[in-house]
Parts: sequence; structure tokens; C-alpha cells
Amino acid sequence: MSDDFTPEQKRYLEGFMSGMQSARTARGLGPLGGKATPSAAPSGPDREHLEAQARQVAAGGKLVDQEKWKAAEHPFDAYARFKQQAGAGLYPKPDDNFRWRYHGLFYVAPAQNSYMCRLRIPNGILTSWQFEGVADLAERLGGGYSHVSTRANLQVREITAQNGPAFLEGLVDLGLTAKGSGADNIRNVTGSATAGIDPLELLDTRPHARAWHHHILNDRSLYGLPRKFNVAFDGAGSIATLEDTNDIGFQAIEVLEGASFEGQPVAPGIWYRLALGGITGHKDLARDTGVVVAPMDAITVSDAILRVFIANGDRTDRNRSRLKYVLDAWGFERFLAAVEEKLGRRLIRVETAFVAPRPIYDRLAHIGVHRQRQPGLNWVGVALPVGKLTVAQMRVIAALAQQCGDGDIRLTVWQNLLISGVPDARVEDVLAHLQAAGLSAETSILRAGLIACTGATGCKFAGAYTKEDALAIAAHCEPRITLDQPVNIHLTGCHNSCAQHYIGDLGLIGAKVPVGEDGDTVPGYHVFVGGGFGIEGGIGREFRTNVKAEEAPALVEAILRTWQTHRAAPDESFVAFARRHEIAALQALVAQTGDAA
Repeated sequence: MSDDFTPEQKRYLEGFMSGMQSARTARGLGPLGGKATPSAAPSGPDREHLEAQARQVAAGGKLVDQEKWKAAEHPFDAYARFKQQAGAGLYPKPDDNFRWRYHGLFYVAPAQNSYMCRLRIPNGILTSWQFEGVADLAERLGGGYSHVSTRANLQVREITAQNGPAFLEGLVDLGLTAKGSGADNIRNVTGSATAGIDPLELLDTRPHARAWHHHILNDRSLYGLPRKFNVAFDGAGSIATLEDTNDIGFQAIEVLEGASFEGQPVAPGIWYRLALGGITGHKDLARDTGVVVAPMDAITVSDAILRVFIANGDRTDRNRSRLKYVLDAWGFERFLAAVEEKLGRRLIRVETAFVAPRPIYDRLAHIGVHRQRQPGLNWVGVALPVGKLTVAQMRVIAALAQQCGDGDIRLTVWQNLLISGVPDARVEDVLAHLQAAGLSAETSILRAGLIACTGATGCKFAGAYTKEDALAIAAHCEPRITLDQPVNIHLTGCHNSCAQHYIGDLGLIGAKVPVGEDGDTVPGYHVFVGGGFGIEGGIGREFRTNVKAEEAPALVEAILRTWQTHRAAPDESFVAFARRHEIAALQALVAQTGDAA
């Protein structure tokens, strides 16, 4: 047993392990770690997690149910049981619903009595034939459509219990996987959508996102974290990756001549700057650590950060189990010192004075035709109605990517996709075929920044029908107001903040709005203003609560009209306008402008 434990902790650990083994025995499972005695110390790839659980029990904590489920039967050891359940047409109980998420399947009843599958697509890029293959699976085994998510990923819904294994195994046949895309694991690895093709970028993120993806897939000890974990690589291209909303954000920067650390020169050139602790649902963006990382070292540094989190993240309180709370409790210097101990070396720090300003994002670069760094080639950003695609549309896009592009389809965190490598002479062909399929590379400024999670249609946690309400907002506002600057409007259904409402210029979070005196409720929203990302990073402030869904479109119109009427100059952005007003003053202006309209 590890010498890191005191004698008292060792006794706790033996009792803890004995209790976990009793739970496994009740399921007919073998001993933990493959040992013959139930009181043996944990070993194997799950050792770090079991020891972390035991330390928290020894300190007087009580593990949450999810931690007990992980210890009693690791989800990767339960695949045979999953297939048995599927063969019998059975959906899982809560413990197995949690376990099957390790394989990428989410049982989403009562919203839909079926599974949702979330894939893993590193850097959001997949081939045309993979995209077409997912369309075939969605048609044959799912609901006949897919959603592009805010992690540059695909979700497929309405997968029956019987079809779950066939869907997962069909992904593997395509060279794709869903492993670890849910539950307490490292989620889909995001990177710059225009990596390798963007005239603006400092760094191509594709090799680093791909390396981290395979590092995760091939190391079981990186599964079963205290809670989910997000990692993003931003190459400073035209389209924001929203790396500052991740637990680990790597931001490509240029280090200038003259930088030094501890008396030694730091080589000028392109590095990653390390930001930690983003979790916008808990009102925090990733914070700059001052650390710079050589791109070739990004995987090693990420692994060390994960090991510190595995050992010290809270496994007794699901609301405080993310990396942010370790950082809040310890402070950044103590945490980075622990990471350095894992690495066996110091992390390099560089003062901001020796870091060049990063290029400015183009908030409309994910829509329309844009020139690539390769002469004569373009990427075409396809506008999707709040991320939804039918399988017929998926097949058209796959064909266009293959016949008119470079064969790649690039998903973005803005719930749309790009067809890359389109020669100048083929652009009009792509646009015409998109239009024939009911899609377009053109949309209004409002719709370009409209983001919505699944909502109550497919999620039991949601307080409103976010996708439907987002489209209603667009339909109401577009005939009444014309925007001349990008504005992001984010609708999220619940506190999980999948659509990241706190970073929207306007953010709406679903709520059950009380009506009448009998406790009845209707779907609606709490509304926030002035959020942002990147150089405008910040958390939105609450503007109004308990807005009925049917009243949201008119309120959004009034807020946007107020900005256009009262901004200090024609080029004042919405976020700048919102932040220079106290909420009470802004509420009064909106009421005044709304009445006048």
C-alpha cells in the first residue's frame, strides 16, 4: 500500500476497498485490481481514482453515487452487460445510464424514450465518407437527423435500446468513436475550425488535438475523473474556438525577442499560452496562468494537469467537482507547483509585455465564402438552423466536400460546418447545391450568432424548448430590425449551460415561469446581457427573470433596438454598450424604447 497514506488512512482504505468489493461481488464480478483479497490496495489503471476516493472517505467525506458506481463496476468492464440489456430491449437504470455514457450513449427519457449518441471528432474535422456514414447510421438506427454541438461535434438521437450497440460499433467501423464522450471524462477535443487553411492563424492545431485525442483513447487511467473535463486548442485563426470556456485552454501566441524566465532566454516564436479553469455555467472563464508551453509539449503538460486533478478533485460534491474549484481552493501557484512536480521540471512563464497581441476573430467567418491561405481555394461556411441536419442534407454536404472540396468537413463550436478546399471555379456549384438541399452559405447577422442547445425536446433538464424558441426569436426580429454588427444570442435549457448563455451578448437560460396562484408554470427564460469571449471575455449580468417563452422574441427585439438607438457611436458593439450601463439604467432604456416602438 502506498506510503503516501497514514496508518489511519490505510485502515480506511482497506475498509473502503472491502465495501467496494462487496458491491462487485453482489454483481457477480471479480476482485478489484485482479487481486484475491478484498482488502488489497488498488492497482492497475484505476488505481489513482480509487486512491483519491479512499483519501476523501478517510478525511470524513461521503462519496457521491457516481463515484460508488465507478468503483463497483468500471463502465468499460460492463460492455457485455450493456449488450445483454440491448438484446432484451431494456433501457438502463440510473447507475447503468451513467456507465453507458462512458460509451457515448445517453438515455434521455422522459424527453425522448431513447438514446442520444455523442461522438468524438478531434478538432471537429471528419472526412466526407465518415460524415456520410454517420448519416447512414442515423437513418438506419436513429431518428434520421443529427445536431452539430457547441463542442464542434455531432449528436444523433432517437436510438432505441436494441440499436445502441450497433450504432456504437458502426461508428468504429467508420474509424470514429464515442468512447468517453459523456459522464466523468475528457470531452471532445476542440481546435481551430480553419486549422491549416487560415491566412490569419499562428498555429495549426490539428496535430495537437489529434495527439491528445489518441492519448486519451489509449489510457484508461484518464477516464473516471471527478467530473467532466474540457480541453481546447486555439491557433489564433479567424473563427473563435472558445478555448477560454474550457478547463484547459491552449491559446497560440507569439513570444517576442527579449523574453526570459529565471535568467534564461525564452526562444521567440509561436507558443501556446496556458489558461485554466473555464466553466461558464459556474460563471468563470479560463484564466491566464502566465505559463507558455511549446506546442510539442502540450500533451505532456495536459496529462500532468489531469493527474493533479484526478488526485485532488472533489468526489463528494458534484456541484464543486470541476477543476475551477481546486484552483479556487489552492490558488494558481500551488496548483502549478503540483503540476511541475508531476512533470519533474519548471513551467516557463513569460510576461505579457513580451507577448504579441493576438489576431482579432472575425465573428462572421464561420458563414459564407472565405479565401484560404492556399491560393485559389476557399472554405464555405454552411448556415445550419440551430445546428440541425437531416440525413439527406448530410449526404449532400458529404458529396460536395468530396467532389468540390478537399474531402474534409469541419464542424465549428458555432453549431455549423465548413466545406474546405473549394476551388474558385467550384464555389457557385457548392452554393447552388446547398440551396437545393434547403441550406445556404448566407444568413442574417442575427441567425449567424444564434446558438441553442437541445432544449426540452430532447433533454429532461431543460426548462424551455430552446431550438424552437431561438428560431422564433429570429423570425420575429428579422422583419423588424436589421443588425449591422455581429451579435451572439445563446439559449440554453438548464444550469448545465451547454449553449453557454453567460458568454452571449444576450444569454437566455430556460426556466419554469410561475403563472397563476396554483403553482402552475410555463416554459420561459432568465435573460442575461453583456457576456463575451476572447478579448471581450466576461460573464453576462442578469437583466430580467421569468420571461415567458412567448414573450422572449419581443424582449430580444426591444433590447437590440435600444442598443441601436442609444449606442455612443455607430461602431459601438453590443457588449460595450451593455457594459457601460448599470442594469437598472439599461432596463429603463429598454422599457422606454420598447414603449416608443
